[in-house]
Amino acid sequence: MRLPPLSLYVHIPWCVRKCPYCDFNSHGMGRGVELPEREYLEALIADLEADLPLAHERELISVFVGGGTPSLMSAKFYRDFFEALAERLPLASDIEITLEANPGTVEQGRFTGYRAAGINRLSLGVQSFQPMQLEALGRIHGAEEARMAVHSARQAGFDNLNIDLMHGLPGQDLELALADLDAGLALSPEHLSWYQLTLEPNTEFHSHPPVLPEDDILWDIQDAGHERLENAGLKRYEISAYAQAGRRSRHNLNYWGFGDYLGIGAGAHSKTSTWDEAGRLRIERRWKSRQPDAYLHRRHDPRGFVAGHAQVEEEELPLEFAMNALRLVEGVSLESWETHTGRPSHELQEHLLEARKKGLLVEDANRLQASSRGLLFLNELLTMLSDE
Repeated sequence: MRLPPLSLYVHIPWCVRKCPYCDFNSHGMGRGVELPEREYLEALIADLEADLPLAHERELISVFVGGGTPSLMSAKFYRDFFEALAERLPLASDIEITLEANPGTVEQGRFTGYRAAGINRLSLGVQSFQPMQLEALGRIHGAEEARMAVHSARQAGFDNLNIDLMHGLPGQDLELALADLDAGLALSPEHLSWYQLTLEPNTEFHSHPPVLPEDDILWDIQDAGHERLENAGLKRYEISAYAQAGRRSRHNLNYWGFGDYLGIGAGAHSKTSTWDEAGRLRIERRWKSRQPDAYLHRRHDPRGFVAGHAQVEEEELPLEFAMNALRLVEGVSLESWETHTGRPSHELQEHLLEARKKGLLVEDANRLQASSRGLLFLNELLTMLSDE
């Protein structure tokens, strides 16, 4: 039986300065610090080789390099890595390779080198164009640097560009939120990720919360912002993702469609599938050593890079699948539900009926698809569907 599509996530753990809202595995180094590029490259390749049996000879449909700030690494680092990758795994002829970049850490020459290395999609972490909001978020760039980064990326030949913007920021009202969207749209990105600031545990903002907009303002921002993006030709296909036709993120679609992915680098996570002898899908999650120094030392450790692993139990599969699939505006077929969870869809019917009565699901007997209201109250919908 066929296994799900396969992607690769590569984590670069360093950044110039840790942002107060960030809960990712990132470690501020300050400016001008020389990173251990060669050592980290060697570790990534060793990490990849150890995970090759999990690929089951599948080709990669996408690669995503995230962080941290991946644009701190040189173009040569990525050229050498992608050459090593192509020697070890088959790559789809139309593979999507995304690099996250901070507008405050890149210049024209580096973008040109990234494009030559094989990277064909950029994701720029702009977050806001307003000086007050950028300062509150701890960003190291200004609005003009963001615009220049887009210009440099276009000059380097990138024709697939995502811009990350946040809303619900400290001191932000409807006018400022829409001004950010207008500034982003003026740069004509093929894709725009627009998501609300949340105060995550183990962040500075969680320990010292800033004053955020009231709920009424947040609702107004979401409604008006969604309309603004749709009118600009960017169609919403996931809770916080908007794209031109044909420019949806293949990598993230594989996540949300419950595809498989290998994760290499400090703190990276993987999800991989196998079929057992009884024809049941078995899913394992594993994660790598989180601290950069510990991860680098693991390349000399016979135990390898894996810090832990766990099998997703059968009773956990419905919620695991729904948490991803229901983020998609188009949802998934009930046949897909059965394939990925191993559970017959008739078991869901009582929950589906209740969710439709509450207006959380669309009226379609063959699909599991959140309504506009369901996307806003996704946690409530997930609770209903996973309640046994």
